[in-house]
Parts: sequence; structure tokens; C-alpha cells
Amino acid sequence: MSDARVGRTLADSNSAQPRDPRPAEGAPNVVAIVLDDLGFAQLGCFGSDLATPAIDRLAAGGLRFNGFHVTALCSPTRAALLTGCNHHAVGMGFLTDIPMGFPGYDGRIPPSAASLARVLRGAGYATFAVGKWHLAPRWEQTAAGPFERWPLGLGFEHFYGFLAGDTNQWTPELVRGNEFVSPPRTPEQGYHLTEDLVDEAIRGLVNLRHAAPKKPFFLYFAPGAVHAPHQVPKPWIERYRGRFDQGWDEWRARTFARQLELGVVPKGTSLSARPPWVQAWDGLGRDERAVYARLMETFAGFLTHTDAQIGRLVAHLEREALLDDTLIVLLSDNGASAEGGPTGLVNEHSFMQNRADELARGAAALDEIGGFRAYNHYPWGWAWAGNAPFRLWKRYTWLGGVRTPLVVHWPSRVRARGELREQFCHAIDVFPTLLEAAGVERPAQVDGAAQRPLDGASLWRCIDDASAPAPRSTQYFEMLGSRAIYHQGWKATTDHVGPQLAAERELIPGSHDFEKDRWSVFRLDDDFAETRDLAEAEPERAAELERLWWREAERNQVLPLEGGGGGAGRGGGGGGGGGGRAQPGAAAGGRLPHSRRRTGAARLGLPHVGRAPPRGRAGLGGRAAALARRVLAARGARAPARARRGHRRCARRLDQRLRAVPLARARGRRAEPVRRPAARRIAARAGAGAPRAAPRRRSRPARARSRRPARGGGAGGARAAAALGDRRGRAARGPRPRVSGLRRLRAAVPVLGSHPPTGVGDRESRTARRPARARDGLPARVMGSD
Repeated sequence: MSDARVGRTLADSNSAQPRDPRPAEGAPNVVAIVLDDLGFAQLGCFGSDLATPAIDRLAAGGLRFNGFHVTALCSPTRAALLTGCNHHAVGMGFLTDIPMGFPGYDGRIPPSAASLARVLRGAGYATFAVGKWHLAPRWEQTAAGPFERWPLGLGFEHFYGFLAGDTNQWTPELVRGNEFVSPPRTPEQGYHLTEDLVDEAIRGLVNLRHAAPKKPFFLYFAPGAVHAPHQVPKPWIERYRGRFDQGWDEWRARTFARQLELGVVPKGTSLSARPPWVQAWDGLGRDERAVYARLMETFAGFLTHTDAQIGRLVAHLEREALLDDTLIVLLSDNGASAEGGPTGLVNEHSFMQNRADELARGAAALDEIGGFRAYNHYPWGWAWAGNAPFRLWKRYTWLGGVRTPLVVHWPSRVRARGELREQFCHAIDVFPTLLEAAGVERPAQVDGAAQRPLDGASLWRCIDDASAPAPRSTQYFEMLGSRAIYHQGWKATTDHVGPQLAAERELIPGSHDFEKDRWSVFRLDDDFAETRDLAEAEPERAAELERLWWREAERNQVLPLEGGGGGAGRGGGGGGGGGGRAQPGAAAGGRLPHSRRRTGAARLGLPHVGRAPPRGRAGLGGRAAALARRVLAARGARAPARARRGHRRCARRLDQRLRAVPLARARGRRAEPVRRPAARRIAARAGAGAPRAAPRRRSRPARARSRRPARGGGAGGARAAAALGDRRGRAARGPRPRVSGLRRLRAAVPVLGSHPPTGVGDRESRTARRPARARDGLPARVMGSD
């Protein structure tokens, strides 16, 4: 309400200008750096031998927390961080790409949980989001919007980055504000996403200083690193050549020794043993060791390159005399990722199909790993080592999935230098911590919506006093059916193995049925790494912790659970409607019969060819057409002139052309029969055979008659007879399993990132046709991943 008094004339009136919000005196700048898939043991300041000097410098000038916890997956952790609420309580129980019709899993942060950016903006802060977002449902990640759950809709004034769970570091799908844009350079011109993101962050801060020198800012910086694909310029990889030839067993043991020496792991901690599902390095063949070591060298180079870019950002703050008055928090959204499977991947998307790379493929692409034509991920042995001294990894609520590094740096306020804090804390505590530092109270209402209570608590007592009590005594965990509860120094964790990677279902011992889950009990005060199970010695405590978990689950919208025999499923559809039941009768290794499995399109969160797309979202035709243009152009063929996004007719034509293009030769298979003249011409231009003249248009009865075998001999009659015999044989064998054009294309192209090889396709047209993707994970009935 305005304070102005309005009379009949200007002389009878008193004016009053609206009051702009002003931050508190001495309010700091705030920078939140969220790394992706970084394990507890992968930073130098947490015991690693990987070079991270910029982050180590922040830790040396501030604090490290070794009892910091997250949610085990990226979208949920980011939602908890930005709202101060438990992730199920704000609808982010799983990946935002795969929302379901249940309150805890709809993938939409509600208005009742205003983001940190929105609250700080209302208090007079400038707000920037740079990097990965991954907080909008998949069908909203298109140029058509809606944009309420994009960064600008959730409180940020500026955004530059990508919306999905991961992207190609060389040719990313970029968004500025609410519009898709092209990268400023090509890979050949030296482009890399992390460098571009830091350039953009610095540019935004410079512009702010020119326009409003005294205005504080909140910068949410979330690079795609070190999430797969691990892509980085080759010199960064080469500096690690030979450094991992000793293997993950030896690397983990040496890292653990350094952790003890640094104190980030308490003395007396036992290093958890190598589980049987992780192969012993000494038992691998020479070629296996060479490929797996190279994949780790690439990851290490990617991390060190990321650290160097963070160093550039910090150096800019220092040059501008802003560093002393800037609060920096750095964390990882979950533990190290095992989505490379037992053998690692040259193309990370193979895991979407539950496929493992063949060793020969990795060996043949050894020089391409980390480059333009690879989408690589390391084997899970390195994820296990990177989470030392803990068990398991991302997607599980064991400490390997939920305990990650936290670094806090604020020279003018944090007097401690290089100290360690051991209190139990969680990502939900970052929100109130930053608000308290900024001197901002969370309003009761934001944009007319009453705000739900915060679940987090400020960490400032712990920051100021190493002996202060932890901000909470109880915290639940749940991800894909894996459950845990922390209470007064005790932690109980189930052995549940949900519908995740098929290799995990086959190899990791545990329960697949919630009724048969076993709760292990650990006293974390004297068992830092969850190595001594006290469930048999403490049966009453185990039962008490299990009851407490169910109470917390009901309070925070965790139910229904998914992933156990007969449990409620999360595999429901996109916008709402119901989640399905968990799939019974899965084949060994978690794979369903083909009639019960999702096709490649559904695994990517896209509708099948021919299905009408949901409102506000493009169909598969456009995505398949874009992919086809690249492949056909690479083979010397030409894309259909009338290929239009979302047209089912285009998708059908594409399917016919995919059958004609001789990509099947790369797999040692014979291409399927071609029935359309246009497809025959494309196949001829691509080298499948001699061109054939297109027949003149005929009436439908004549075309039907032309399919019969010719009476005479000759090549034409032989081809027709063979085609008829092939159709009769298929009829006898039953219907052919339906495979989408997108899946056939991915199967045919050995290495394909989010963009084509250099020089193939049109960059501007690709940008204009950006599709929605669920690349960071899979529908929960198939697999859980970020």
C-alpha cells in the first residue's frame, strides 16, 4: 500500500515513492557452488590425490564439514538446497524429468516453498543462476514453456545454462533467460561448457558492479561437472596418464590413508572392504586395465579443469575486492556415480538400455575418450573408490550416496582457518544458513502463498563453535526404495536394491521386496564408515528406528514406496494421473519381458512414434528427425525436405529411411527390406546399393499387386520372392517387437552425444528444435539415475 495522500489538487496531495527492498547493512554476497556426482574422497582437501588447488584454497581459508548429507540424487538435493525443505515435502522425491501423480513425486516445487533466490531477491539481492537447473518437469523443458519452474520463474533474475540433468560439454543445449541459444563458439574454436559458464558468471557480476556497485548478489553456480559425460580438452587428461595404473583397490587404500592424516576421517575408522560385485583390479586383463585407467584419467582431468574454472571465478572476486565480503559454500549433490556399470561406458546413454560396453569398443575408442565423439563414464570400481571410506554410491541411502564434501568460506566472518566440523547436517540446512548470513527473515507469505515451515536449521552455531550441537537429531532418507534414518547418533539403513541398473539387481546382494528388507544399524559416533552392523545386538533399537522412519515418511509425503514386490510404483505418467504399480515378474537382472518394457523413446521420457504428444510438448517426430538429419548427412544422404517437428507423418517417413540407411553394416547385420522408392534412393546415395528408378505413381490396387512375386526369373523376381518369403517367415514367428525409430537410430550409431559430430547439421536449427529430455535418469520402473 502506498503512503501517498491524494487530494483533489496537487497542493492538497503528498507524494511518496514506492520503497525498493534494501539488504541489511553489511549483507554479504553469496555464492553457492553445486558440483555434480562428486564423491566424498575426490577433492584434495578430503584426501584425494586429484589436483583441486582452488577448492583446497577455499577449504584452507574456511571450514570443511565431514558430516554433511544430501539426498542421493541431483534434482532432490537441489530442491532441498533451494527451499530448505525435505525433498519429498516439495514434490521432488525423484528426478524432475519423471514426475508422478503423487504429492511427493510430482516434480514441481510448490508456491508454498519459495526458493532462496526469490526470498533474497525480495530482500534486495541481485540473483543469478548459471549452469545446470534440472528442476522442471521434462515436458516443460521446451521453448514452449511453461516457464514457472524455470529459474526466472523461481526467483532468479538471470539464467544461463541448461535445463536437463546433463549435457554435452562441447555442444550443450543452452538457455539464456527463457530462450534457447547457441554456444558462442564451436569445439574447434576452443569451446568448453564449464569455461563458458564461468565467463558468463563473471560477465554478469561485472555488469552488476557497473550498474549498482553496492548491491549484493546471490550466484548459484552449478556446472555440469563432474557428471558424465566426462569431456575435457586432451591436455588436461594427459597430465594424469599412468596415474591410475595401480587400480582402484590401491588408489582407495592410499586415499584412505591421506584422509586419516588430514583428519577428515576420524582415527579408528575402518575402511569398508571391497564388495564382491566390484572386481579386484589384479583380476582384470591387460586391455581392461588400460581402458578403465584411461576412463579414470579423463574423469580426473575433468575435475581438475573444473577446479581451474572455479579458481577463475574466485580470482575475479579477489581482483574486484569482493572475496572478503562473499560467503562461498561448495558441495556435491550426491556421491560418486556408478552409472558407468561394471565396465564403464564410451557412450553413457548405453546404461539407459541396460547395456554394457564391449571391451573391444572401449579399446578401439581409447584415444577418443573425453573428446568430441565420446560420451564416456568410468566403471563403478572408481565410483566405489571415490566414495572412500563408505559403501555404495549415488542413488543409495548408504553413506556412499548421501555423504559428500561441504566447504564454507567467508574471510570477514568465519575466523577459523582450515578447521573441520563434524556435526551431522543436511542440504536443507544451507537455506537458513545463508538467510541468517544475509540478515534476511523468511517471510510468512511470498507472492500471496503462505509458506510451509522450514525443515532445515542454521549452521552458524556449528560454524562459530566446533563443540556446538548439531542442528538436528533426526533425518530420514529415501531414494528409489533405498531407505535410511538418522536419530541421535544412530543410523539404520535397509539392504533394498530397487529397480535400478540391471547389473546392480543381479550382483548386489539385498532385498527386492519391502516386506523382506533388512535394517542394518550403525552407531556413527564411533563407526564413521558404516562397517559394524549392530542390528542383531540391538534389535529393539532397530525396530524403533524403523518405526521412526515410517513416521517421518508419512510426515514428508514419501509414500507410496516403489521398487519392492507389489509396492506402489512410481512409473506413472507425465503430468499427473496415477503412478503405476511396481512391475511384477521382472526377468533376471531387473529387465522386463519386451511386452512389459518401455521402448527407447519411453526410457528417454518421450512419447512413442505416432502417439499424440502431451499438451505443450513436442512429439518424438522432431527429435527423431533431428537425429536422422545428422546421421543421413554423415552418410552422404539427404534428410527429407518436409521433416517437421512433432509430425507423425514425418516420424513414419523417418522410420522408413532408417531402415534404408546401411548403418546396420556397422553391427554386422543385413539391412531390412526397403519398400518405399524414396527410401531406396536414400539408401542408394548412402552406398547401400545401386540406385533404382522411382516407379511412377500407381493406384492402390496396382501397388498391392506389385508386391506379389514376379512370374519370371531375374533379379526383380528374386527380390520380390525374397521379400514375400521374409514377410511369411515373420508372420510364422509372430509379430516383430515394436522398436521406435529413435531406439533403432541409437542402436545403429556407436557413439552419439547430445549433438552431431562437427560439421554435421545446422547449429541454429538444432537450437530452435530443442526437445525435452530425461537424460539424467530413467523411469523408475526401469532404472533410477540422475
